[in-house]
Amino acid sequence: MMENAHVGTASIILLITAAVLFTIVPVAIAIIWIIKKKEPVTSVLTGAAAFFLFALILEKPIQNVLAFPTAMGLKDNAFSLFLGERPILLAFVAGLFPGVFEETGRLIAFKTVLGKRKNRETSISYGIGHGGFEVVLLLGLSYIVYTVYAVMINTGIFGIMVDQVAAQAPDEVASIEAIKDFLVGFSFADLSVSLVERVFAVLFHIGASIMVFYACRDKKKFWLYPAAVILHTLMDFIAAMSIFEVISISSWALEGIIAVFGLIVFFGSYLLFYKKDPGKEG
Repeated sequence: MMENAHVGTASIILLITAAVLFTIVPVAIAIIWIIKKKEPVTSVLTGAAAFFLFALILEKPIQNVLAFPTAMGLKDNAFSLFLGERPILLAFVAGLFPGVFEETGRLIAFKTVLGKRKNRETSISYGIGHGGFEVVLLLGLSYIVYTVYAVMINTGIFGIMVDQVAAQAPDEVASIEAIKDFLVGFSFADLSVSLVERVFAVLFHIGASIMVFYACRDKKKFWLYPAAVILHTLMDFIAAMSIFEVISISSWALEGIIAVFGLIVFFGSYLLFYKKDPGKEG
């Protein structure tokens, strides 16, 4: 019952900790990198802007209209119905869209806005901007809202909101109740899963940025761009199969898979391309 729900002090502290970690830390990392490497702040901001444009403005609406129209209040179409009957294909499409849009965003950014910046640090600057902004926007802001919700639950305001939603849009009550259950049971394990997932996701974004950067610098290495698309798609495809219950794995097992992708892509691109680059302008 909502009136009996209570978010413990420990959970609230963890929620506040998550909000701080996922907002301040990415910004601090970007600032330290810019100062240490004397990098233009615009390289980092370009990564953030490209993520916002290609992932949120372009990718998500197009993907939702085609594959998940009900998420936008639209009726199912022939394509979404076709995918709905084939969960593996649905998971693949869910992975393909971020793979294509985000990596193409990197490609266009390195070809246009950052086209004249040839120093290797630009690749990491972009990756920090892309991955860091994703952390702040998707997790930092979410945990700030969750912290507010936790206070609302403990003061009874959340219950009043649920009653209002139940009267006007009863179909939305289940999702709100799920948020309540998540917050009431929020633990260090939940924070740890989010933290581990983001660390390796950011490593992946930096590594993919290095790959696409060198794909733009050297025509002989252009294969790195489609390779980045494939790796990104595959990683998100596996995650989507878990979400759509095509496969049954624990949260930690899934984070382990993401960690493997993040480490391989980051260290592979760093050691094979970034480290071997003398870093001179030209």
